[in-house]
Amino acid sequence: MLELLFSGGIVASVFSHILYKNYDLTMFMNGVLGGLVAITAGADQMSTSEAMIIGAVGGIIVVLAIALLEKLKLDDPVGAIAVHLFAGMWGTLAVGIFGDMASTKQFMLQLAGVGIVGAFCVLSALIIVLIVKATIGLRVTKEHEIGGLDDAEHGMSAYADFSVSKK
Repeated sequence: MLELLFSGGIVASVFSHILYKNYDLTMFMNGVLGGLVAITAGADQMSTSEAMIIGAVGGIIVVLAIALLEKLKLDDPVGAIAVHLFAGMWGTLAVGIFGDMASTKQFMLQLAGVGIVGAFCVLSALIIVLIVKATIGLRVTKEHEIGGLDDAEHGMSAYADFSVSKK
């Protein structure tokens, strides 16, 4: 059972080491999470070996997605987009490849589902962002940005070790 849990983490760690020539604990942890996210869509339909394959591919996808997001200069400091979006899309598609009713038709249905949900999320987010931008704005003042939003919005520092000294 432990090998099922860690297949995404082990593969992500080894793959990351191949690419970057170092072992990165965060890649291992995000690989574990990516593997778990990937198997979630079809957990009731997969054998242990299929779940391990799906988790392992999820781990590789997380490493590649983190690299892609960094290259595109998109901020994802904890890898949440790589883990949940990219590994989640893989897991949804994997149902059409490995699931009980795996077929070309099922894969295409899963692909359509990913596309429809993606389009809905993009359009919904765009509408919300435009409404916020038109009403209260999307940016904070320069002073609040430099001083830190924890202090500006909550009156205290969340991380004392990282606070900017006011002396």
